[in-house]
Parts: sequence; C-alpha cells; structure tokens
Amino acid sequence: MLRLPHFKYHRPTTVDHAIAVMGEHAGDAMYIAGGTDLVPNMKHRLFEPGHLVALKRIQELRGVGQDDGHLRIGAGETLSAVSRDAQVLEHFPSLADAAAHVAGPQLRNAGTIGGNVCLDTRCTYYNQSAFWREALGYCLKKDGDVCHVTKVGKKCVAAHSADTPPVLMTLDAVVVLIGPDGRREVPVRDFFVADGIVNTRRAPDEVLTEIRIPMSSASRRQAYAKLRQRKSIDFPLLTVAIAADLDGDGTVRHLEGVVTALGARPRVLAKWSDVAAGRILDDELIEDLAARAHQQCHPLENIIVDPEWRRAMVPVFVRRALAQVRAA
Repeated sequence: MLRLPHFKYHRPTTVDHAIAVMGEHAGDAMYIAGGTDLVPNMKHRLFEPGHLVALKRIQELRGVGQDDGHLRIGAGETLSAVSRDAQVLEHFPSLADAAAHVAGPQLRNAGTIGGNVCLDTRCTYYNQSAFWREALGYCLKKDGDVCHVTKVGKKCVAAHSADTPPVLMTLDAVVVLIGPDGRREVPVRDFFVADGIVNTRRAPDEVLTEIRIPMSSASRRQAYAKLRQRKSIDFPLLTVAIAADLDGDGTVRHLEGVVTALGARPRVLAKWSDVAAGRILDDELIEDLAARAHQQCHPLENIIVDPEWRRAMVPVFVRRALAQVRAA
C-alpha cells in the first residue's frame, strides 16, 4: 500500500492568508486544490512537503462571469463545473469540451481548472513508486542526474499533459497570479517553459486565482481533439486545440493550432495562418495543415506508447479538429 508522508494541513479562507501561511513555511509547503495529481505524487514520494496549504475554502477563487470584456473563471472552479457552465458552453465550447475530457468524472468533480493549468509534467520514468524509481536508477527530474528518455542529463523532457491550456492558448486567455509581491497577469501562451522539471512561470508561493478569456475570442470557431489509451480516464497521448476566424464563405482570416503531450510545454504549430490565410477551409487546406503538423511534431519516449504511432496520429487528429472547425 502506498501511504502519504506526514504533513500538516492548513485551511485558509483568503488568498492573502494562504500566501502568509506559505511564507511561514517557505521551502516546506505546497498549495493543494483538488489534490487529484498532488496526492498520488506524494504517495509516490515525488513530493514530500511538511505542510499543505488548502485552497478549497477560498471563495475568491470561485465563480464564472463576465467582467470588463472578459469571461472570468475562478481557478477553484471544478472541471465538472466548467464543462457544464452555460456561459462557457455558449462562448467557448472547446474549453467546455477539454474540461469534460480530463480524467474521469470522479476526478473532474474534485480537480480544478487552476490545478489543470498548473498540472505537473509526466513521464514513464518519473510517475512511478519510489521503489520502482530506485530499482531503475533515479531520473533527472527527481533525485537523479540523467534523463532516461534522452539518455543524457541536463534537460528534463517530461511531457505536459494538461487538457485545458492548449485551448486557452488559442483563445488568448491570461492567468492571474497573486503572491507576496502582488498581482500579475500572464498570457497562457507565455505561461509555460520548455523545462520538464518546472514548466510554468508561477513561483512556488504564488496562487493562480483566475483565468480571463477575452469575449472577443468567442467569435472564433473552435475545436478540441484528444488521443488517449482509454477514452474514459487516461492522460492524453496527444491533444489538438484549434481556433479560427473565418469569413462567411469559409475563407480563413486567421487560424491557430496548438498541440500538447509531446513535450514539456504546449506547442503552437508554426505558421499555420501563413499557409491558411486567404484560402477556403476545404479538404485540400486541411490536408496541407495536417501534413505540416506531422512534419513539425516528433514525440519522445516520455510516454509508454510507441512515439512513432503517436506521431502518425498527429495528422489524423488535426484533420478531425479542423473538420469540427469547418462544421461549427
């Protein structure tokens, strides 16, 4: 049986109180929201904080509503709530779709959208029990000095495996972070870095309080597609998020695609708009974009499924997502 390490559990009711508690135990504390990722990782001894600062009782982190030309989604809203919210469904259906496809229903009922944005990267050689990792030899991300995927050290290539960030990138969303130094906003497309060990720009003592999506993005045609081993629960082997501005006859003004689960951060598919702008979104253009995506994407052996098969699935899922955009 995998048991949790000993820790002290704190239940602040405001963001300021949570930050203060984190400051009192700096270096030995972590925030916890739904806990659907952190708790298993603690059982695997990937994290062993002496203090957990719970965010569940903080009302500032809840609610969905329009504010100053944006749809504001509190980071503490559960994925189930986001997937069913009337405003999200009406204006940003791709986000509702992505939230509805995270894990299984029990985890969506507990896990939060803020937690999904901040989800830790995953790797075959990292997300294992302490006994398993010791037997193999620890990896670069935890306790070791070599990456078992690339066979060299220096850079961790654990995969970004969250469903909602690629969609949020295509919608020009920003996240709001509050920490000891105050409030700041970071575009989701700039929030991630190519480092499998720490792949976000959030400082350990900062709280992600809300996600803001400009209402102007609601006019975009949107699509989301996900590849996983078991449709009911698994982490993605690949996700594709697409948003497009089309004229009435289907002519593309702007089109963007983002993929994830291939590297340490979501990846914007390069120069899609250059290829698509001024063209009708027809079968020929869809094939051109699918081929371009296949050319750009090269999965690693950081997930147990064969990387060449995953790469072969890239154009398949790009076609499916683009077909959704065309039909929207």
